[in-house]
Amino acid sequence: MTRLVIVVEKASDWSSYYPSVDVVSAMDYLREPIGGDDERTHVINLCRSYKYLGTGYYVSLLAEARGHRVMPSVRTVNDLRRRSLYGLDIDDLNAKLTHFLPAGGRDTTDFGILVYFGETAYPALQDLARQVFEMFPCPLLRIEFERDRVWQVSSIKPVGLHTLDDAQEDAFAEELDRFSKKLWRKPRARRRFRYDLAMLVDPAEQMPPSNKKALKSFIAAGKELGIEVDPIGKNDYQRLAEYDGLFIRETTASDNHTYRFAHRAEKEGMVVIDDPTSILRCTNKIFLNDLMVSRKLAVPRTEILYRDNAKATGDVAARLGFPLVLKIPDGSFSRGVVKVESAEALDKASGELFQHSALLLAQEFVYTEFDWRIGVLNREPLYACKYYMSRGHWQIYNHGAKGTAKSGGFETIPVRDAPSEVVKLALKATQPIGDGLYGVDLKQVGDRPVVIEVNDNPSIDAGVEDAYLGDDLYLRVMQEFLRRMEHKRLGIGR
Repeated sequence: MTRLVIVVEKASDWSSYYPSVDVVSAMDYLREPIGGDDERTHVINLCRSYKYLGTGYYVSLLAEARGHRVMPSVRTVNDLRRRSLYGLDIDDLNAKLTHFLPAGGRDTTDFGILVYFGETAYPALQDLARQVFEMFPCPLLRIEFERDRVWQVSSIKPVGLHTLDDAQEDAFAEELDRFSKKLWRKPRARRRFRYDLAMLVDPAEQMPPSNKKALKSFIAAGKELGIEVDPIGKNDYQRLAEYDGLFIRETTASDNHTYRFAHRAEKEGMVVIDDPTSILRCTNKIFLNDLMVSRKLAVPRTEILYRDNAKATGDVAARLGFPLVLKIPDGSFSRGVVKVESAEALDKASGELFQHSALLLAQEFVYTEFDWRIGVLNREPLYACKYYMSRGHWQIYNHGAKGTAKSGGFETIPVRDAPSEVVKLALKATQPIGDGLYGVDLKQVGDRPVVIEVNDNPSIDAGVEDAYLGDDLYLRVMQEFLRRMEHKRLGIGR
């Protein structure tokens, strides 16, 4: 059975249409999962804005965590913010628009059209509207054009349902009805055939996922297998298509160039780790928590706090108790994580963090002397580490003044010597994310392990994660790249 769910930010946004059981408010959708285990759910997100970490963004994010097919996806939301991804192959755009404009259009320097599920009211521009929709699947878009000497696409923007006039509302309703009856499909990836690997690094990054010696070891391992590993930087975006694969060794985020590189690499048919889907799924703790809960995997008791519901923020302590931990969704290396021990501290900390995100995580405080990190590659355990808390601190990383950070000790052991229940839970945690390279952080209290988070682009530092496997760790990663690139060349699956 398939269910259609239409999410609107405010009830008034749907006031021009007949009431429907398929229409729910964004807050209701965020609070209560919709659809059963035997029910496929398609979500059309019609929130007024998809601003990063805003309400509309979280509707798409949690829809994906719950296994729902959502439009727009988080990837589309992120892509629409990046003009560099517009890359539309429209050789005859100038001729089309010149022909489309009425007499006297030679004096027009800018205008725009609305696109409803890939359809527009202007037949002459229908092919363009369809191409934009296939690149950026979003219910309602505005394509804006500008002309200097020739016409070009100046922007592609999501549009809120509440901004439409009567005629536009009728057109949208017609296309919504038509679209909801169609199958959803994904674009095919193109194939590439060379054996060169780009490794994206930032020499100036203070806490990179791999230190300089580890990067050299990756390069050496690649050469041993016949792969030329070429370090590149964020200014090498235009060179990316020269390579067969991309290995990201910078701290990733869905709103910076690392995601842009991953997205471009995937579209070019390259082998890429971290792939853009893994980046989106791992870099937001709210998504991960919802994903783990929906898979019935053990996590610390966690609640979501909403910026627009201050009363619920005060009530959370009664359920979780003090101390508790507040987390901003996209923090890394223990940044944006605050332990609070009183109601006053909770109010102060949440007020500060809500300036950066519409939602926060409140989590029960679970103290252990160390966290487990299980490295996972292609659904198999790769390494096992114990990361001890920083001296005199409750986290692995203690961020001091001027951006400095001190970390605790570590112990790297054979995977076979790690508790089997920890390794099994780590593998289960990565199953719904993908088959890339991940680092699963877990705590173990007695015999019960719980998942803290799943990291894409996990730390692999010389002298730490390779302390047991040595050079073999780097070889295993490069062997996986080689296997995937050969499969690409031969046209077979992974």
